[in-house]
Amino acid sequence: MTGDWLDIGWVDEIPVRGSRTVQVAGGDDIAVFRTAEGKVFALRDRCPHKHGRLSQGIVHGGAVACPLHNWRISLSTGEALGEDKGCTPTVPVKIDAGRVLICRASTLKAAA
Repeated sequence: MTGDWLDIGWVDEIPVRGSRTVQVAGGDDIAVFRTAEGKVFALRDRCPHKHGRLSQGIVHGGAVACPLHNWRISLSTGEALGEDKGCTPTVPVKIDAGRVLICRASTLKAAA
């Protein structure tokens, strides 16, 4: 842990077009995604529709497809795309010397 940021590992440990999860005691996991372009995003690991684990979905561009009903969720905003309505909380992410850091306060809020 680095002050207000949690160090969750190397960016290369997150599969391209995939994710890794961060467990939060007493709350929902946080899913950390890496796009084909190498951008990293974090969301609560829960689809706003039927609560499917977004970490089990496939990343396409800037969105992840929920594995239950194929809802597409924006990685940058957490909003459902297309005609679907709903939102999952996002968590700020930064990369420092190849390490992925997520905002501690936002992680706890998103997991609640």
